[in-house]
Amino acid sequence: MQTKDTDYLVIGSGLAGLMSALEVAGSGRVILVTKRGLQDSNSDWAQGGISCVMDPEDSPEAHVRDTLAAGCGLCNENAVREVIGKAREGIEALETHGVRFERSSGTDAYDLGREAGHSARRVLHAGDITGHEIMKTLIARVIAHPSICVLEHCMAIDLVTTGWLGRPGTNRCVGCYFLDARKEEIFAVRAPHTVLATGGAGKVYLYTSNPDLATGDGIAMAWRAGLPVKNMEFVQFHPTCLFHPKAKSFLISEAVRGEGAALVNAAGETFMEQYDERGPLAPRDVVARAIDQEVKRRGDRCVYLDITHRDRDFLVTRFPNIHATCLKLGIDMAKDPIPVVPAAHYLCGGVEAEVNGRTALPGLWVCGETACTGMHGANRLASNSLLEALVSALECARVLGAERGQGDASDVAIPDWRFGDAVPSDEAVVVVHNWTEVRTCMWDYVGIVRTNKRLERARRRVRNLRREIRQYYLDYLVTVDVLELRNLAAVAELVIRSAEMRRESRGLHFTRDYPAPDTTAPPRETRMVDAPGDSVTYEQ
Repeated sequence: MQTKDTDYLVIGSGLAGLMSALEVAGSGRVILVTKRGLQDSNSDWAQGGISCVMDPEDSPEAHVRDTLAAGCGLCNENAVREVIGKAREGIEALETHGVRFERSSGTDAYDLGREAGHSARRVLHAGDITGHEIMKTLIARVIAHPSICVLEHCMAIDLVTTGWLGRPGTNRCVGCYFLDARKEEIFAVRAPHTVLATGGAGKVYLYTSNPDLATGDGIAMAWRAGLPVKNMEFVQFHPTCLFHPKAKSFLISEAVRGEGAALVNAAGETFMEQYDERGPLAPRDVVARAIDQEVKRRGDRCVYLDITHRDRDFLVTRFPNIHATCLKLGIDMAKDPIPVVPAAHYLCGGVEAEVNGRTALPGLWVCGETACTGMHGANRLASNSLLEALVSALECARVLGAERGQGDASDVAIPDWRFGDAVPSDEAVVVVHNWTEVRTCMWDYVGIVRTNKRLERARRRVRNLRREIRQYYLDYLVTVDVLELRNLAAVAELVIRSAEMRRESRGLHFTRDYPAPDTTAPPRETRMVDAPGDSVTYEQ
């Protein structure tokens, strides 16, 4: 088995991964590994933008207040203030790399958007494909950088720690095993510092705005390595995913409501005012539950986003990608309301980490959606995700640069992968079936509205599925599909167990058995370390 050596190993090619790699590359050699192509990430799909106070009439303090309000009492205020306080520095770093945000017509002022939960316009954007524009620019810089080696189509299997290797002293991360999907070979990367930036886990649910690669790989690997994972019950369902048989996971940006779109039911009646005084600009959890209830109350299949009062020139300029995509599907948003439904979108929980990515395991750093820094609490404020990923990546690189030369993995021998009696699979249908069963179970029982009975059913089913998946993992040679399914099921169980632990409704977690927040004590986080039935193993 080949073992590659580097100073810094970065796993993931979203905003957090690319910025971490670029910023730390001045301090040493970087290997950046991604399981698909460099351009494949949740960040690339981000439409709305990145929040940052730029208007003189706005203030960072107002941004902090809005973030804390959305987080429903569970935000880490220090983390919130750190991220928001370094937002402008992050924007300047992006612009230094060549990213360009929209300016107001004829001026140098940023064209700031407003999204749900924000008290002011503070969302910088590049049309309605902000994430794609950012990623395109950063990818070009990464490819051209002489100190960064990019390995595409390589799937992370598990982290390598000195504890597992049986070495004395403090347990630390020294690298990771990978499967090269194109060569069908397993190799290892050895490094004193590993940055996990593998993104979220939207594919745990049957309906999601995320690309197929969002299977929670980093969270599952960190959990198997013994790291604390917290707040996994807080899964954000984006209220407005396009409802069309030919559209897969296409999001209608929050910014459409920010520009005045109304939510109406199939009868053409506005309904959000019945659920929240903020109407369509209420936070995402409120809007998603309102849509869910309205659809079930009336027996409709979807609701509609109506922005037909705005003229076509404005819509084409402000939302070129959304306008063009809808038009291809026969929906003219200048004339027709857009059919939408909620879909799993963003995970507020993750691996416990500081804003700079530091974790409880020396040598392992976690950034972006894989991490839980406390920034989002029980509900993420719109467009704060790219901001957190950006600032965390910059701070992580800053600390790694300052600690250059500390820690060494060159003396650690990573053993060859042991296949044991594993053979090529002739039952791939099992993987496909279990993949669908996990996601359907989560959608039906652990969705926008939950109950104790639903969660209990989900836990039993997912636990049984995880036993089957683990046995399959041991019996057959690993493939990307098997590895993703293994991670998906692990994250599903984490979400279920966390939801069972929270006996109240707060933020994104709503249960009919406890429909109100618990006001008798300060809000508590849900936190887990154990990985039942799935201890770390590197042999088959």
